[in-house]
Amino acid sequence: MITIKEIAKQLNMSTTTVSNVIHGKTSEVSDDTKKIVQDFLEKVDYVPNISARNLAQNESKIIGLALKARADKYENLIMDPFVSELIGGVEETIRNAGYFMMLYISSDTNEIMRHVSTWNVDGLILFGMLNDDGIRVSEKYKKPIVCIDTYSIEGLKHFTNVGLDDEQGTYDMVNYLISQGHKKIAFLSDNTNGVDLARLNGYKKALKDAKIKYSPSNFLKIRPHTKDLPESLEEICERSKEFTAIMCVSDLYAVTLMAAFADRGISVPDDISVAGFDDNMLGQLHRPALTTVHQNVKQKGTVAADTLLKQLKKIKTPNQIVLPTNLVIRDTVKKI
Repeated sequence: MITIKEIAKQLNMSTTTVSNVIHGKTSEVSDDTKKIVQDFLEKVDYVPNISARNLAQNESKIIGLALKARADKYENLIMDPFVSELIGGVEETIRNAGYFMMLYISSDTNEIMRHVSTWNVDGLILFGMLNDDGIRVSEKYKKPIVCIDTYSIEGLKHFTNVGLDDEQGTYDMVNYLISQGHKKIAFLSDNTNGVDLARLNGYKKALKDAKIKYSPSNFLKIRPHTKDLPESLEEICERSKEFTAIMCVSDLYAVTLMAAFADRGISVPDDISVAGFDDNMLGQLHRPALTTVHQNVKQKGTVAADTLLKQLKKIKTPNQIVLPTNLVIRDTVKKI
């Protein structure tokens, strides 16, 4: 690859002049000179050495995005529409700001940090951190960090978490189910940690405020891994006879459940009502269309990336950023 020094020699110019044109610092360069350099760069198909430029500026222009995926849940995390939409929001924002994105996915926090700590990235966005993951990350990684949907950042004041009031969003939907006459309402999830726990708490609170007794048997546990899912859905469909409505922790699970119902001749909402959480493409395209709690997933990724970019500019950001939710009433809940 031709160097700036070689270009300057061929054009009989100083290396400073050529460098200024290449890097857009043209306030002191005449239009004629700028055109000569640019025409030559196009002729030789010059590609700037970004690594050398970034090294000189003591930055990499790379943002790391690390996603923790549970081994018992995902064979391919990006297949989840929520995750792919989230990544899209992060990537677009980073790219528009002149940065690049490095993506790493693992079910092991130690593995994530072992790799991420070797990257020369300017900052890090984390998704899926649970329990003490935040503390473990902070021990190894000292640059700016923004978390998404993380409930384990207590005591980590240099972190910012971007999330929702997941408890309130679920509370609002369960209240809606109750307003439609439902009292036998199940809650479907695959775990009771992090975001799922917050949504379970919202469900329980809505029942309590309506003076409806919660029983542990109301919790329907889906086992989403491919080898476990058929048997899990068979059990859930059988148990669904005990309820008039099911509050699902996500649209993905709501649509998965409705497909299983359809295979067994169970009609939604005539035989049982179903509600979800996310308002992604799956629920929007399903027929009947899914009644759900809306969140703007792309916005969540965009806000996380924007927040990290502010931190890189030494702008103080809050410890928590809470984005809004609202109910989207469609066709899967029946008034009884």
